[in-house]
Amino acid sequence: TESKHRRRGGDLKTGSTELGSAVTGSPLTAVLPASTTGKNSIVLSSETRKELAKQAKVTKEERRAQIDERQKYLISRLADGIGLSEQQVEEAIISDDKFQLIEQFFAPSGLKKLLFFYQDVLQQKSNASLRSDGSTNSLLQKKLFITMGSTENFTGTCAFFLRPSDKVITASNVSQEVNFGVFDCINGNILQGLEFFLSQIMVPALKSQQNWGAVKEGLKNSQIQDFLYSVDKFVGTLSSSRQNIEDKIQLTKVDIDIYVSNLQNPSDYITAG
Repeated sequence: TESKHRRRGGDLKTGSTELGSAVTGSPLTAVLPASTTGKNSIVLSSETRKELAKQAKVTKEERRAQIDERQKYLISRLADGIGLSEQQVEEAIISDDKFQLIEQFFAPSGLKKLLFFYQDVLQQKSNASLRSDGSTNSLLQKKLFITMGSTENFTGTCAFFLRPSDKVITASNVSQEVNFGVFDCINGNILQGLEFFLSQIMVPALKSQQNWGAVKEGLKNSQIQDFLYSVDKFVGTLSSSRQNIEDKIQLTKVDIDIYVSNLQNPSDYITAG
């Protein structure tokens, strides 16, 4: 596990899997009148989907033209941290319906975090056509997408950008003002992934930190020592919580109707007890 993680400059990195399909456009759904026949429904839906795909392509190219050195920095860090090419990351970002969150992250007093998930999602096949019942063929594929972290289940790899200040993020300060890191949801266990990330990457990095800004004493300062103690304690709490969850007792569900239905009088209750 130690070889899987390494620190380079200000970046925290972890290994990841190969790309299955990092990019897929947002699902396009055509809403049709109920009176339309099945056959016409398929033809009209196909035409509508083509038009929507055309509009999506125009939007993607407009976004591609907006990419500046700030976005290129994010793309480079994502590609390096997750293990994709910069072209794959760029295509995923400009195809994402949450693309505007990037600008909100760069803005003065903007978003403090920008999250990306890279994991298996159910996606429509690129060459799939609508069935007569309106459904399509879908399959699980790996996808990189922007997220707020509150709507999608986290099952794969999370790449995150954090900004500690309210300064506007520019091409000249993005590498100093934005921190980047990656951690995995190991075997679907987010607590284990977070525990590993903190204990194996963040805590060693903090304890080797020499420059603590205005705190001249550095690691000898009592407040710094208290802070590091709190972090260690938090990691220990994560570990205990994970172990408690893993070792929990699963009670077997019992159908008590067959027992309760035969209880007629107090003596029956005593016998049952």
